[in-house]
Amino acid sequence: QVQLVESGGGLEQPGGSLRLSCAASGIIFSRNTMAWYRQAPGKQRILVARITTADITNYADSVKGRFTISRDNAKNTVYLQMNSLKPEDSAVYYCNSRGIQSGVERWGQGTQVTVSS
Repeated sequence: QVQLVESGGGLEQPGGSLRLSCAASGIIFSRNTMAWYRQAPGKQRILVARITTADITNYADSVKGRFTISRDNAKNTVYLQMNSLKPEDSAVYYCNSRGIQSGVERWGQGTQVTVSS
């Protein structure tokens, strides 16, 4: 059974930091591109950051220089370090995996991030 379990969300003040984690099971983690998406109320789900199996990363323009995605293949976990948080970063953040050979995508259940004073 495939599971992507996010954690680390919560309420943070503007300018603060949060670190999201996504623990994967039931997949060969090292053979999956991992990503974080977010969805704000009434808006489409958008890509925030992606990391390939070769540790190549890309980011949405809105988070470049503030967010960092990383992965630990030994722990089957992907992280999103979020610094200098802004109210517009508030959203449900979803972990995503995509098999590099199969192309099969999977999603976590999401974790809420709220940035507010």
